Amino acid sequence: MDKFKLIRSIPAYIPLMNIDTDKIIPKQFLKTIKRSGLGKSLFYEMRFDEKGNPIKGFILDQEPFKNSKILITGKNFGCGSSREHAPWALLDFGIKVIISESFADIFYNNCFKNGILPIVVKDETINELKDYSSRKENIEVKLEEQEIIYGNKSFKFELDSFKKKCLLEGLDDIALSLKKVKNITNFESQMSQNKPWL
Repeated sequence: MDKFKLIRSIPAYIPLMNIDTDKIIPKQFLKTIKRSGLGKSLFYEMRFDEKGNPIKGFILDQEPFKNSKILITGKNFGCGSSREHAPWALLDFGIKVIISESFADIFYNNCFKNGILPIVVKDETINELKDYSSRKENIEVKLEEQEIIYGNKSFKFELDSFKKKCLLEGLDDIALSLKKVKNITNFESQMSQNKPWL
């Protein structure tokens, strides 16, 4: 997992509540276990018609939002099934930060495991940030300082210290396990000496 760095981007705003994981990446794209290649199918049913033709007007298919690294959404983002393909698709598209009033718990935790920073803010902050999307102006997200900077304003967000450390150091579940390889090896060695019959 890449280490999380300062993100500066024009945010894309999708003003919908209760966007579930099936909307983020529909079930027909869940056959793969690869994390790459899913970005092209992100929000598929909002971007393409039944014949696979692009639907005009979807924000992430327009300039400059097709290069946005920050997504602003309505509350309860990522609800529905617990598919990890949802954060995979967002990350593969280029989204590194999602800002919402609230997230579904499993989706929220899956974001951290895949290098995405979900930030919970109040409605008034959403209203201020969405103006930067409509004006196509950059905002900044500083993870180290836990701060969103927009214009001459800033917002300090709360974050679990362990989740923050994992993002800053690029530690997913596998990397966290590998950091304990020495302890695991020592334990196995002791067990084979003390209980050779196991």
